[in-house]
Amino acid sequence: MAGDAEAIRTFDDVVLPHLGAAHRLARWLVGNEHDADDVVQEASLRAFRYFRTFSGGNGRAWFLRIVRNASSSWRSHDRQAAADPFDEEQHGADRPASDPETLLLRMDARTLLEQAIGRLPNRYRRLLVLRELNGLTYRELADVMDSPVGSVMSGLSRARRALREALHDEMTRSGA
Repeated sequence: MAGDAEAIRTFDDVVLPHLGAAHRLARWLVGNEHDADDVVQEASLRAFRYFRTFSGGNGRAWFLRIVRNASSSWRSHDRQAAADPFDEEQHGADRPASDPETLLLRMDARTLLEQAIGRLPNRYRRLLVLRELNGLTYRELADVMDSPVGSVMSGLSRARRALREALHDEMTRSGA
């Protein structure tokens, strides 16, 4: 019984500090809060179940790789919503498209960024979220992505270029 308590304590030390980063990654990969909660829960269960295979090292990278894989499984099982939810304010007939409030909402930087990131290929989105939002180092990214550091660096460069282009497209589309 004492060994079980030690294993749980070690699991808590390795995984629990990274639940926020895991949720941010899952949110970007599956596209919404509710599915991200489910993905992180599934990833946490997998991490607990296979914790004996953790050989030490960077627990953050190890756990985020599990989250990445759980997100891929989640998407492949067609659990992601097929369309964006209907926004009554945006599509309502009683609000003109040139309404200043509507235009301001369209130009909102966060919205533009989210839309641009959402248009990126999954690999680029993962790299950007892990690096820019979760602050992973290149080595940690390489561990999570299961790729050489050089591939991660060049992929991140391409992802940033694609994000700039997507942002430009979103700004042009919104009239910003």
